[in-house]
Amino acid sequence: MARNVVNIEEVSKAFDIKELLVAVSLGVSEGDRIGIVGRNGSGKSTLMKVIAGIEAPDSGRVTKSNSARIGILSQVDFENPESTVGEVVLGDTAKHEWASEPNIREVFTGLFGSFDDHIFDRKFGQLSGGERRRVGLAKLLINELDLILLDEPTNHLDVEGVAWLASYINNRKGLALTVVTHDRWFLDAVTDRTWEVVGGKVEEYDGGYSAFVLAKAERARQTSVMDQRRNMLIKKELAWLRRGAPAQTVKPKFRVDAANVLIAGEPEPRNQGELLKFALNRLGKTVFEAHHVQVKLGDNELINDLYWNIGPGDRIGIVGINGAGKTTLMRTLIGEIHPTAGKLVTGVTVKPAFLTQHLDELDPTWRVLEAVEKIANRVELGGGRELSASQLCERLGFDRESQWTPVGDLSGGEKRRLQLTRLLMDSPNVLLLDEPTNDFDIETLTELEDLLDSYGGTLIVISHDRYFLERVCDRFVGLLGDKSVRDLPRGVDEYLEMRERATQTQDTVQKDKKSSNAAEERQLKKDKARLERQMEKADARVTELVARQEAAAFEPELLALITQDLHNARVDKDKLEEEWLQVLLFLEG
Repeated sequence: MARNVVNIEEVSKAFDIKELLVAVSLGVSEGDRIGIVGRNGSGKSTLMKVIAGIEAPDSGRVTKSNSARIGILSQVDFENPESTVGEVVLGDTAKHEWASEPNIREVFTGLFGSFDDHIFDRKFGQLSGGERRRVGLAKLLINELDLILLDEPTNHLDVEGVAWLASYINNRKGLALTVVTHDRWFLDAVTDRTWEVVGGKVEEYDGGYSAFVLAKAERARQTSVMDQRRNMLIKKELAWLRRGAPAQTVKPKFRVDAANVLIAGEPEPRNQGELLKFALNRLGKTVFEAHHVQVKLGDNELINDLYWNIGPGDRIGIVGINGAGKTTLMRTLIGEIHPTAGKLVTGVTVKPAFLTQHLDELDPTWRVLEAVEKIANRVELGGGRELSASQLCERLGFDRESQWTPVGDLSGGEKRRLQLTRLLMDSPNVLLLDEPTNDFDIETLTELEDLLDSYGGTLIVISHDRYFLERVCDRFVGLLGDKSVRDLPRGVDEYLEMRERATQTQDTVQKDKKSSNAAEERQLKKDKARLERQMEKADARVTELVARQEAAAFEPELLALITQDLHNARVDKDKLEEEWLQVLLFLEG
């Protein structure tokens, strides 16, 4: 019988006047793999902190076995910025004590791609958000724990990193896991039970995310049946009270077989023929054609001899290693960056919209609905379907009440949703999305996927969310850092296989090397230090402009100038970061 690790009994927890957990009783046993889902703000992270003992319940109690070792990965970093990566992960442990540990080597190689001193010697305060997340994971995974609690562990990880993390966890037999994440592929890969936090309660389901969706659909269907029966009884009671003719009702019949019966009659998510016809009408036959295109950032060549045709109605997912040029490729397509060689042809009817990872254009004084209606009042989806600004807001998680919230009061995830809503309202026929799933909960993601199903234009997506990519895209291309853009007929699986082969080849070459060019390495280190200084200045410039933007909220002309300066500063910062990543890749290679 599996040993119990932790129990919570009749636990309630509230913040201000909002009750997040109400008389919740749950348990986690040895080997349990539990995914926690729910709307943003529903209490998922709070539940994790209560289980870990970080947050005390308002009532009820939390008990754990005396020998239970529990670790948590939170979304906030509390490490000393002056500490090195080695000090954060390994503490004061001497190098000879951990250097030969296979688990430590596996974790660092899986998360950082190598097991070198330059990784351990880097200052924590100099790391990017993604690197800090990897350090937090490494610190957690190298320890012998009975239960790990992961709060959004896949944030900032690429597709390859997510696949490695899933494989590593699945190989840790006996380890109990609870995880909060919007990455549905990861949930399916590592969990066999699901907790849904809703209305202060926790609903339990057997199985991972896919099984949860089917089971929830069945529960909803049964609830619908009960509601219909209750309504019929009310009608009969009303008829008796009025002493009129008996109510004429027909009791509906339902088949309740297996859960898959629920989706047996469902059509395909997208009518490809209808969408292609709509796309041809709006776009013509040409969207983007690249002929022997070369793209450079400074002296750094990212893409060479690209020949690529993107047609009307294409739905393309882009995957690749960090620094390979995925975002740069998107910026080249829409004309923000010009090819240094070759020819890029853009269709005359192309009207693109680019969802970046920044939030420059949102005025904090606008209301949500006002911000959307400044673009348009209605949007055409194709096939005779259209939505009003308010309806589109609702589809993307802004209910009637929240549509009157000032933009300045929104969270980062809500601002990103608003940014996407505004883009869609402008009726673009080519939509480019750079990491669109960041900060979205699962319910908002499913609404977005449903919306994109009816989008009749060309769609190009960069995302580390494998489930989202495979759900909305029909074709895939990969950037592996070799300056080419490769077709991936078998999708993300093929990309991961290619990366594994490339890694093995690189390891073989490294072993065969007898020496390295010391002068070249010194120059790379100088370039890295120079770029880090320039990035610090760029960060300071962006911070200064953000403060000036907020101060100029009620001066439209000045605000427009500052917003443009901020956009340019962020573009410059992104270029520096991409160049820095390339230097880092060369150093690691």
